Amino acid sequence: MTERRQSIHGEWSSRLAFILAATGSAVGLGNIWKFPYITGEYGGGAFVLVYLACIAVIGIPIMMAEVMIGRRGRQSPVNTMRTLATEEGHNPLWQYLGWAGVLSGFLILSFYSVVAGWAMAYVPRVASGMFTGTSPEKVASIFGDLIGDPERLLAWHTLFMGLTMIVVSRGVRSGLEQAVRILMPALFLLLVILVGYSLSAADFASGVRFLFAPDFSKLSWEGVLVAMGHAFFTLSLGMGAIMVYGSYLPSHASIAKTTIIIAGADTLVALLAGLAIFPLVFSHGLTPGAGPGLIFQTLPIAFGQMWGGAFFGFLFFILLSFAAWTSAISLIEPIVAWLVENRGLSRIKATVWAGGITWALGLGSLLSLNLWQDFKIIKWGILDFVDKLTTNVMLPLGGLAIAIFAAWIMSRESTEDELAIENPLFYQLWRFFVRYITPVAVVVVFLNAIGVIQVGKG
Repeated sequence: MTERRQSIHGEWSSRLAFILAATGSAVGLGNIWKFPYITGEYGGGAFVLVYLACIAVIGIPIMMAEVMIGRRGRQSPVNTMRTLATEEGHNPLWQYLGWAGVLSGFLILSFYSVVAGWAMAYVPRVASGMFTGTSPEKVASIFGDLIGDPERLLAWHTLFMGLTMIVVSRGVRSGLEQAVRILMPALFLLLVILVGYSLSAADFASGVRFLFAPDFSKLSWEGVLVAMGHAFFTLSLGMGAIMVYGSYLPSHASIAKTTIIIAGADTLVALLAGLAIFPLVFSHGLTPGAGPGLIFQTLPIAFGQMWGGAFFGFLFFILLSFAAWTSAISLIEPIVAWLVENRGLSRIKATVWAGGITWALGLGSLLSLNLWQDFKIIKWGILDFVDKLTTNVMLPLGGLAIAIFAAWIMSRESTEDELAIENPLFYQLWRFFVRYITPVAVVVVFLNAIGVIQVGKG
């Protein structure tokens, strides 16, 4: 392509701005909430080693492909896929891959906002000393009271969506970029402070051994598949966010180098979260395999027993809220970009429409925790159903389609031109992985997620 497109939404001011934004999209509740508890459930160090390998095999090749497609098209995911498919001489129906990503992000944000509201709700609770000296039963009761109260959940859900909409409405440089320039350094600083506290005040050595000393006797095939799946999902792949952020990436920036930095930063946050959490868990005689309740029920017990627990618990839940916020602004950006491009709306109006609909959809997830808890779709409540539909079905299929489009639909000339990788061997390696290895791995993750592949924990 002789002439580069320009995005009507603007560009990141620098490669660093894109790295901060894309890392902010990738770093979220999955790193600080989900990664520690699945590491605890599936054996610690061996699980982490497999997870790191999967980041390299699955995550980085697909992320490079998604950023490349986004920058090549310079539009919302829907319009980018239609434009590029037409240019390559293929059916413009590929635009529905863009729609699938936009819809995935839309649905994820609808329940993500509710869960992020839990993190925000815990900030004043921990800071006030509510958990100081409390029993495990009392901590569980506090969490149960929170999710059982629709009015309180509604207030936090509304506040979180409002904060997200304010950032997105201000545009690429004034909104998204300014937010991540503040939030991402603050997030890393908070993590380092919490790791430092664990180092000085807890059984840090046990936490390090659990995370980094692999014991493969504790790793099951189920754990391997969970590691593969989480490596894919933690980088925000297949939901349109990375594609639309890639459309704002300056032409001179190296996609390969940038992607590796983002994947590395995302992984570093997950490992730091583990180093902050597991020493506290071990030093207070708690179990690392506590499951999804590790953050909201197990950790508050530890914060309630330790010196300075109210202050450091406050920092931790601020950190969790920041991480959720940086991810949320990337989830709503694809649909806002489409509304601006295709409906002629101002950015503020597009954000109000997209945010308002997402907020309304979130009411279903919110009420499924209390007033509608007996209502089931198949066998799950609304929040769990939307979570499983997006995480287990829509995202892996979206990632698979991105790999196929980048490696089989786009011409070699187009991908070489856009990636602009100096070392031919590295380009060949990327092309081989994204054509053959990565799609097979994603299919395995998908089949396991929907229950076609059955594996046990032993």
